[in-house]
Amino acid sequence: MGFEGQVWRVRSGEEPVGEIVLDEADFPWLNGVFTPASGFAAVRDLFARELVLMDEEDWEGADLVYEEIRRRITLTSPEGPVAEFLLHIEGDRAWFRWSDEPFEEDGGAGRVVAEAG
Repeated sequence: MGFEGQVWRVRSGEEPVGEIVLDEADFPWLNGVFTPASGFAAVRDLFARELVLMDEEDWEGADLVYEEIRRRITLTSPEGPVAEFLLHIEGDRAWFRWSDEPFEEDGGAGRVVAEAG
């Protein structure tokens, strides 16, 4: 099954953060149009900061910011919540990778964030 057209939801607890309508799949990354919801204001600055740190190649700093993002949000596919994900949001675009299983601990999010830059 193709991913294009699927709607993925981002939440913070019970509060909606936004929706992503997928329009491109470039394994392992999925990309789409991000429509913010009421909860996005609380995490908007974290997403922006993480991208700045990645542009500066400050992978450790980006990892720390992303850890805070992950503490605050969940990602849900059309089939249900995913176990692990790496999500970036900039303007009306979102791109992410996900897994039904937690990412490997050796290398952790830093390895994944570095690959995203």
